[in-house]
Amino acid sequence: MHHHAPRSTPPPAAPVVPLGGGRRGIGPDDLRLTGGFWGELQERNANATLKHCLEWMERLGWIANFDRVADGDTGGPRPGWQFSDSEIYKLAEALAWEYGRTGETWVNEALEALTGRIAAAQDEDGYLNTCYGHAGQPGRYSDLSSGHELYCVGHLLQAAVARVRTVGEDKLVDVARRAADHVCREFGPDGNPGICGHPEIEVGLAEFGRALGEPRYSEQARVFVERRGRGTLAPIALLDASYFQDDVPVREAEVWRGHAVRALYLAAGAVDVAVDTGDAALLAAVERQWARSVERRTYLTGGMGSRHQDEGFGEDWELPPDRAYCETCAGIASVMVSWRLHLATGDVRYADLMERTFYNVIAASPAEDGRSFFYANPLHQRSAAADVRPDAVNPRAEGGVRAPWFDVSCCPTNLARTLASWQAYAATVEENTAEGDTVSLLQYAAGEMRLALAEGELALRIATEYPHAGTVRIEVVDAPARSGLRLRVPHWADGATLSDGSGERDVEPGWADVRGPLAPGAVIVLELPTAPRLTWPDERIDAVRGCVAVERGPLVLCAESVDLPPDQSLEDMRVDVSGPLRAEGDGALVRTRSAPARTESPGRPPYRPAPPTGDAGPERELRLIPYYRWARRGGSAMRVFLPLA
Repeated sequence: MHHHAPRSTPPPAAPVVPLGGGRRGIGPDDLRLTGGFWGELQERNANATLKHCLEWMERLGWIANFDRVADGDTGGPRPGWQFSDSEIYKLAEALAWEYGRTGETWVNEALEALTGRIAAAQDEDGYLNTCYGHAGQPGRYSDLSSGHELYCVGHLLQAAVARVRTVGEDKLVDVARRAADHVCREFGPDGNPGICGHPEIEVGLAEFGRALGEPRYSEQARVFVERRGRGTLAPIALLDASYFQDDVPVREAEVWRGHAVRALYLAAGAVDVAVDTGDAALLAAVERQWARSVERRTYLTGGMGSRHQDEGFGEDWELPPDRAYCETCAGIASVMVSWRLHLATGDVRYADLMERTFYNVIAASPAEDGRSFFYANPLHQRSAAADVRPDAVNPRAEGGVRAPWFDVSCCPTNLARTLASWQAYAATVEENTAEGDTVSLLQYAAGEMRLALAEGELALRIATEYPHAGTVRIEVVDAPARSGLRLRVPHWADGATLSDGSGERDVEPGWADVRGPLAPGAVIVLELPTAPRLTWPDERIDAVRGCVAVERGPLVLCAESVDLPPDQSLEDMRVDVSGPLRAEGDGALVRTRSAPARTESPGRPPYRPAPPTGDAGPERELRLIPYYRWARRGGSAMRVFLPLA
């Protein structure tokens, strides 16, 4: 085990605080967002999404499941899937971060009321679940493959981490401690040798152990990570052991496979274990898996998961845009892994992928009112969808319309906890560098930043309309005598410039160090190019060969059928890339022609002895909009990758 030097400043109230390393994120109070892209999303989350989730779970009886256990009334039918407890815990985590961010009274009252109902359902020995282990229910841990009992506890522990780091120890933290003690007793080295079919207990135990300074929890997280990949889980019909990541031990795996959220939660837990135990080989294994999975199994949006049948990764280069699953939860889980890898290594690539995923998966999910959501995020919708039920549970995860609630509603609550804590991922502080403490800005958002550093407070005022404009203006309000500041220049930003105390200069993608002492009144301006640009897929991705996409800054753009005249369809559009792209609003205009006329053969499959030879239709301009905004103007066909003329 490492022995880590004590921190010169208190740890931040953040979702992830590694014990060692000199790199940490920031807390909910350290950056106050003031409007702008993320500020608006965060406010909508606070004002609409939190109550929306609470109301739906109350209405469907998912929260009342805890009351039934407390009342000893568990014999009858139980509403919700077997893992519905986890949604209540994710909402509790969201409320805890939100209260830490704003101090809003109703948020704290809602969390305390929820905590009381959860606590009343906890058994004497710490076991806590509303689907198993009580009269008229299956026995405890009788279905590790699909029961999700440990998964649910993992989410409870993450909620308790948010609470202990923002408020301190309270009833929720006490409930979580008793549940964690129970898991350690039951599944320790001398107990049940099993693992959970859905990883999450690993990341929950690791972070709860950090938050409470309890090495037993961190050790149990390590035990679970090491047990995995030995084929011990009972298989599920039509799926193999890779679905659970129970086919290959974590440190031997070359790539992520199987169910995407499971794979990514497990990887996040493995990074935590590797960092806390100084296990360089385990950390290297996850870095290797990240690299190959990003290079060959990730969509342009940052989305992960190519297959609907198992919500899973496909093979290398299997990235069909129209069947892309790209679950919102997998986007959040991808951010969880990349963030941990960034804190462990400082590598800028992890922050680049986080940005891509934030803007093009996570921001795409919620509707403008914060009360309906995408579960799946395809890159091509072939026909305008209209099958959403506006005030009912939606049975399907896909469909091309944001839905208020789902049969499996993991995404709304996951989104809620992520948006409530978004600013934690915006910057890092690296202690004891040559400049004293160095602050790295990773994600750009308008706001006021105040960071406690070893030698005093660094206060910055950040003004930007990013991602819709490329100027980021940073004014130093206060600064210690010694501190460093560096800015992330995204990998796509060729031609970026930085102006600081030493004048204006070109900066390459990667890190740009601000030169000269940081003094009150100093102004730093980063200019990132946000002109539309063409993006070409690797030719090994068969599904989009002969196509091109358009991006602007960090935003992926798409075409929607609502922008076409009635006699045109997206299927027939061909893009002419011989001329320059034109910016329009926050999107772009591309030149298109419709495909040559085809001869149909009635009753025959759609294949011909020769390619079509007719003339293409007249040239037109087609409007592209940011992908995160698609389907906001009603049901629509949509595509990101456009065929070439």
